[in-house]
This record gives sequence, C-alpha cells and structure tokens, in this order.
Amino acid sequence: MTSAANFSMALIHFPVYDKHKDVVATSVTNLDIHDMARLTRTFGLARYYIVTPVEEQIKLVEKVREHWLTGWGSTYNPKRKMALETLQCEESLESTIADIESRTGRRPKVVVTGASGRPNSVSFAELKGLIDADPEQPYLLLLGTGWGLIEQVFNKSDLVLEPIKGAGEYNHLSVRSAASIMLDRLFGR
Repeated sequence: MTSAANFSMALIHFPVYDKHKDVVATSVTNLDIHDMARLTRTFGLARYYIVTPVEEQIKLVEKVREHWLTGWGSTYNPKRKMALETLQCEESLESTIADIESRTGRRPKVVVTGASGRPNSVSFAELKGLIDADPEQPYLLLLGTGWGLIEQVFNKSDLVLEPIKGAGEYNHLSVRSAASIMLDRLFGR
C-alpha cells in the first residue's frame, strides 16, 4: 500500500477562474473546512491546506479550527479534533510550498488536478509508482474551487493528474467528491 505520510492536499481559493474565465478568489465554506480535513485524516495525509489571501476568510478558518482544537468542540467531538489537526491556512500557493519545504527539508512535487484531460497527464497508477519509488519525497496535490485552477498553476506544476471520468459526458463533480475518489485511488486499501 502506498504511504501518504509525505503527501499533502491544498484546496485553492485563489487564483481560480469563475465561469467567465475571470481570475477570482472564491469563498471558503464550512464543508471545505470539515469534510476535506476528515478526508485528509482518513487517508493519513501529512497536511490539508486551505489557500486564500482573503483576510476575513483566514480568520473564519482559524476560528472554526480553534473551536474544534481547543474550544468546547475539542471535547464534544474528539474525532473532529483529530481531523482538524491536519488543517492549515495559507495565503498563497508559494507559502504552502515553502511550509512543506521547511517541514520536510525537500521541495514538494506539485500535482495539479482538473476536470479536463491534458496530453501530459499521469495516471493514478503512475503517481502511486512515483510515491512508492521515493517515500521521502513530499507531494502537494492541488484542487481548484470555482471553475478550476488558472493556467499558470498548471504551467508551474510538476505533474498533472488524469481527470476522473464518469459514465457519460457530464463531468462536474464537487471538489470534495473528486478529492475522495482521488485519495481512495492513491491510498485506499
């Protein structure tokens, strides 16, 4: 089984596209905070990052996180506390990469995702092989909100992960559903 100990996931709220292809910052939701943290803990990832430069949203994430880690929530629901221990808010992709590098001593391989296929995509099996070949190498999986990550993020990444394909032409999963499928394919038993 592939180890997720050096694998982190980031939910990017900026820079992403809106439906008009304008670059925007999307809103952090309560589901982003709780569900993705639970997913991170379930599959044993090193860290879950919420990436947003919006100060009020950072404050919201930290308030919710602290409630479950040190407030009344920490004793009310210990499993939620365990999940939110993996959560960290960062202002940019660059600061997220820098945090991983400072914690591990190595720059992470950045793996970008999107619903549209790309000619240079790696399969889930290929990515598992890379992770297994060098267990000390950190990885950072990027998931976009809104209408997806901007093109410059794809251009700066090390790897593009193949998209999840359903039974038909419709291909618009929620980011939480897509992340669940991806992590199960990479780290599930």
